[in-house]
Amino acid sequence: MAIDRAGGIYGTRHFEQQILAELERAYDQLDDYLGLRPGRKIEVVVYDPAVFDQQFAGAFRFAAAGFYHGVIRIRGATALDVRLSRVLHHELVHAALDAAAPSYTLPAWLNEGLAEWFEARTQGKRHLDGREQAMLSGAKANGVLFSLASLSTPSFGHLQQNAAQLAYLQSYGMVEFLASQRGERSMREFCDRLMRTRNLDRSIKHVYRADLQTLEARFVAELG
Repeated sequence: MAIDRAGGIYGTRHFEQQILAELERAYDQLDDYLGLRPGRKIEVVVYDPAVFDQQFAGAFRFAAAGFYHGVIRIRGATALDVRLSRVLHHELVHAALDAAAPSYTLPAWLNEGLAEWFEARTQGKRHLDGREQAMLSGAKANGVLFSLASLSTPSFGHLQQNAAQLAYLQSYGMVEFLASQRGERSMREFCDRLMRTRNLDRSIKHVYRADLQTLEARFVAELG
């Protein structure tokens, strides 16, 4: 396999060293942005793309670049690039949330929204871009925007490709909206309170001074 040649017992370990360095960077940024600092080891497996596709083809109805289910599993490459860096950052959030509250199932919009927000923010992206704004505005105009209630399933794995793309984007948009209400540092306060109390409604009200339904309505109104 290509990854075998880049690292592992057949390679120079350069690829593994790149991955470990990127994960260390992401680990430090988790604390900076979300106040999460996992106290246990997190296992990460990076697969040759063909192996990943073959092994996990039936797990999702959309094309997945990685997922977390006790172990971070990544559809890899032969070198660390921007795409792989983003996926590592994204999946590390899921692992960190699970480590902080292993018996608590977050609604998918929040779980994925936090991961998408952290992934974007650590790559220097602060806001939805024009294409993303247009996609959400178009979904609203066409009456296909999701409600947060419908995005509160444990995962988006049941969604088809187009629906999943919108669900992930809307989740990211909602978390970005929350971050804009009281500044990015509010995300640390929110995550800390949520992980301690396991109560989403109270955590939202405490940090953002409004209930989730009100905040959702404001977010949708801003889409035009």
